[in-house]
Amino acid sequence: MPSPTEITVSQLSRLIGTPATPVLVDVRIDGDFADDPRLVPSSRRHPFAEISSLAHEIEGRHVVIYCQKGKKISQGAAAVLRDQGVGAETLEGGHFAWRDAGLPLVPDDKLPRRNDDGRTVWVTRHRPKIDRLACPWLIRCFVDPAASFLFVAPSEVLDVADRFGATPFDVEDVFWSRRGDRCTFDTMIAEFALETEPLRRLAAIVRGADTNRHDLAPESAGLLAASLGVSRMYRDDLAALDAGTALYDAFYRWSRDAVGEGHDWPTAPAGAGQ
Repeated sequence: MPSPTEITVSQLSRLIGTPATPVLVDVRIDGDFADDPRLVPSSRRHPFAEISSLAHEIEGRHVVIYCQKGKKISQGAAAVLRDQGVGAETLEGGHFAWRDAGLPLVPDDKLPRRNDDGRTVWVTRHRPKIDRLACPWLIRCFVDPAASFLFVAPSEVLDVADRFGATPFDVEDVFWSRRGDRCTFDTMIAEFALETEPLRRLAAIVRGADTNRHDLAPESAGLLAASLGVSRMYRDDLAALDAGTALYDAFYRWSRDAVGEGHDWPTAPAGAGQ
């Protein structure tokens, strides 16, 4: 049984990808990280000896610290944060326990370089509708919760990427884009090693909506309708992204937890059983 200041792998896995995802901090020593340079989804690296420098930034949030085995490094770092008023837990069994459970791990070398604020910066075409809302949702939920997104005129994406140190996506002739009949969302799931059953199911819905192939998933038509509605509700692309995030939160939870659930009303004819 975990201690009162630990969270189990199964408990944490149910939180990641949802709005309840905690702040996840990888405090493995450099040698341990070099042996397996992959990250629990949505986590960030930080030196354990400098953990107190994060206290102000993460104050008031649910925080989970993990090291290689969930022992002295992570427990000490979490204790330092708790001493500074931060509600920090450790991951029972650490990185090894997550890995041994067969859960996704994001390759660190696939993450773009971070800016001076520690955020990855991405740029794409303005007026996002489907793929360009799905991809930011995936990045913020599973890769970098602090990621920054720039929406600009199509002709300016590559120049903005160059001048502002941003990573371009969902435009032609860049790494993070469509491949064959697959959307950029598919590319990101594959490259970030996030090919879980719920995300594969969601990817089929996104692909069907984005390519008008509603035969791929019956839910694609609903996603297309909702996405076009969001596009017309918001002139500001970042406001549309916020609304799209809530939309994808709901589709992900359906994909993960409610695929077999139907709905009917009323459940029985009026007066039945009387």
